[in-house]
Amino acid sequence: MKTWIKRTLIGLAAVSALGIGAVAVAHRQHGYPMSDADLARAKTHVVDRIAGRMDLDAAQRAQLDTLADTLLTQRKALLAGTEPRAALQGLVAGSTFDRAGAEALLMAKTDALRAGAPSVIAAFGDFYDGLNPDQQARLRERLAQGHRGHRGDRGDRGDRD
Repeated sequence: MKTWIKRTLIGLAAVSALGIGAVAVAHRQHGYPMSDADLARAKTHVVDRIAGRMDLDAAQRAQLDTLADTLLTQRKALLAGTEPRAALQGLVAGSTFDRAGAEALLMAKTDALRAGAPSVIAAFGDFYDGLNPDQQARLRERLAQGHRGHRGDRGDRGDRD
């Protein structure tokens, strides 16, 4: 497989993982959206944690910070408009499912994702390319672990090695 394809696939996997993480920290315990100040604090915490674990230098940390800002901008674009729960309630408010409304909602979200994707890919590419080979290997290893590496050995789930 060509190097650029591998990097693109790794980048998309990492962006997906970071995007899921951003969404996970972007809501409070009871589902209320966080304020911009709360999001900024959460972003700083995540960037600090990743920078510490990967031993990033100042330039690498700046690239990670840019990536986090880009992801938050993309998140805002995806969540713009109606509240997701209200949108879903609107789709099932009548006696039949509003297929046209669902398709319009899907197209709006897809357009927002498509519009922001190049900047997310560029920011992740800049971050990844700025890592040294050891850091790149650690990132790939971390991505290969999936969620198993995030919670330690809490619980006795059968899917752990």
